[in-house]
Amino acid sequence: MNRVFAELPTTVFETMSRLAREHGAVNLGQGFPDDPGPADIREAGARALIDGPNQYPPMMGLPALREAVAAHYARHQGLALDPETEVMVTSGATEALAGALLALIEPGDEVVLFAPMYDAYLPLVRRAGGVARIVNLTPPAFRLDAAALAEAFSDRTKLVLLNNPLNPSATLFGPDDLALLATLCCRHDVVALCDEVWEHVVFDGARHVPLMGLPGMRERTVKIGSAGKIFSLTGWKVGFVTADARLMRVLAKAHQFLTFTTPPNLQAAVALGLGKEEPWFAAMRAGYARSRDRLASGLTERGFTVLPAAATWFLNIDIAPLGHHDDVAFCETLVTRHGVAAIPVSAFYPDGAVRHVVRLCFAKADATLDAALDRMGDLARLAA
Repeated sequence: MNRVFAELPTTVFETMSRLAREHGAVNLGQGFPDDPGPADIREAGARALIDGPNQYPPMMGLPALREAVAAHYARHQGLALDPETEVMVTSGATEALAGALLALIEPGDEVVLFAPMYDAYLPLVRRAGGVARIVNLTPPAFRLDAAALAEAFSDRTKLVLLNNPLNPSATLFGPDDLALLATLCCRHDVVALCDEVWEHVVFDGARHVPLMGLPGMRERTVKIGSAGKIFSLTGWKVGFVTADARLMRVLAKAHQFLTFTTPPNLQAAVALGLGKEEPWFAAMRAGYARSRDRLASGLTERGFTVLPAAATWFLNIDIAPLGHHDDVAFCETLVTRHGVAAIPVSAFYPDGAVRHVVRLCFAKADATLDAALDRMGDLARLAA
């Protein structure tokens, strides 16, 4: 068996979900909403399934969806993309990430990664033969550090993988962070693989800025988006990749031998969704921001230290002020004794560098959040 995968331990996500089931816990660990998703998009997918066609769609994606992706990014982010040569549809963002890494790096190439990171990144880099250079970001700000980046980048660097907004830290990287990273990419002739699945789930009047739009980055950036995150339809697994035509030719060949294509009815429905007007996106963000504030205020009232959450469906609590310095043990106690499942953020650091932060998902109904808060009760005060 391939050691990259055979030697992987059971993930903390699987462990916490199992414990949540065993103990009847309120599950704020798994990152999916209680809401079923927009009715009009689901209805469009159902109609397209019945009316067809249901045979292989084009490998690059339905023309209607590729055109919708290009138009969407032109309208929301000011990007000019050719839907024929610079847009591709994938079976989710993870497939897009895997295909891009297989297409763009060869054994021995160095890849700069930022921790905390999505747990698929490191195995995928290693499976492609890449050598990971990991830069740890530290709470509460999780900002990019110029000195650490300068040490990580070299003439051996082939690619940098950036998740912006960043899960699990709920960070939205700003202009200074992006400019710093763009400068290093141009200086070292590095491709930027940008996981931007949370690009629409940003709060407090902020706007996502794509790295692709910065000077010098248009021809060296692969941008990945996700209909599952935009429309709260995580089970659909419809992703989209945008890149310069030179890069896309190779990305398409990797995709061809991974999933080849994506269900056509889902593609048709996502094309409809991407055409929604700005008020829909504003309302979606406002709804999640309200849920964030509900959970954050409830945790604060109960004595927890809540870190800023500028984006995504997550917020974090710092358990060090409570005298805890082992987030795994804290989460195990939380789920087994108090009936609330959360995720230790150390799981997102390959070296476990940060062990005092715990992630909670707020993309839940009010009743679910309130039940979790009731169960946590005076936990913080008792610990103090």
